[in-house]
Amino acid sequence: MAETLEALVIPRVLLFTLLLTSSAQAQNTVHYTATNANVKYLFATAEPVARLKSGDILDTNTLDCFGNAIKKPGDALSMVKGDNPLTGPFFVEGAEPGDTLAVKILELDVDGDTGVGAFAPGFGALNETNYTPMLHSALPEKIWFYHIDHATNTGTFKALDSDFSVKIPLHPFFGCIGVAPALGEARSSVVPAEFGGNMDSPEASVGNTVYFPVNVKGGLFYIGDGHAAMGDGEIAGTAIEVPLKARVQLSVIKGRTIAWPQFENDHAIMTVGAYRPLDDALRIAFTELVHWIHKDYGLSELDAYELLSQVGKIHLNEMVDPNYVIVASIEKKYLPEKKK
Repeated sequence: MAETLEALVIPRVLLFTLLLTSSAQAQNTVHYTATNANVKYLFATAEPVARLKSGDILDTNTLDCFGNAIKKPGDALSMVKGDNPLTGPFFVEGAEPGDTLAVKILELDVDGDTGVGAFAPGFGALNETNYTPMLHSALPEKIWFYHIDHATNTGTFKALDSDFSVKIPLHPFFGCIGVAPALGEARSSVVPAEFGGNMDSPEASVGNTVYFPVNVKGGLFYIGDGHAAMGDGEIAGTAIEVPLKARVQLSVIKGRTIAWPQFENDHAIMTVGAYRPLDDALRIAFTELVHWIHKDYGLSELDAYELLSQVGKIHLNEMVDPNYVIVASIEKKYLPEKKK
């Protein structure tokens, strides 16, 4: 009898040890430091700066959209080397085209005590741009500085033309997050599209998981363009722009194929549409949400379409980039149980 018990106990101990070892391996942390010397300005197939296994945690930092060049009154946008410097790319072992890369955002902290907002001539929803040319002159360059109070988790807006000020609650998120595009394309860090990119999505924040289509071997994951807070639409062209410290977990989902980025948390599923005009961005987002509900929750596409007409939500993330971004969502409480 003792031999029988021993035979049962030892395998269980070994199994427990193996599970602990597997968990430890899954939680392996890769550290990387981004500087102006190693950032990128394109979402593209490029030599990876680090390699991770599926389940690893990435501990890194990002520069602000100005490359941390704007620091004090008197600094000008002409000092900026390039828009939206990107940390990466990061190669994830096992990621192949047709898979999905899951990015769980674990921690995001503003890396510093100052945020920046700016008008850039030729950019912004209420400004003359290349897409909306006007006969009048573009708005002049202006720069605002926001004091970041970590104790109260606020940033302070101070008007340039009066003595008004107001505190704004902080909600750190990645303005740029994505993977290398398909077909060998190289896309500017200003552009949002099917690969993610400059989506300016407050949904890219702690507590949410972002899903991306894997287009190239290893996925080649990038992040950047940290925001401390942003209004819907990012209408003047910038948020409270800040560098970030970040921890994210990267996992490969084999055999799950998606066409556009998706977000998920405990309460909702969300899909991204990025295009111009704005109504086509909305159509993309809701079409992707209908497909997701049908595939994972079992409703027919037409039932999903009708349900979204009653309880679906939209978030206008931004309407200043070369493509506009809409996120469509539905709370999980309105959905059937997810299929096994």
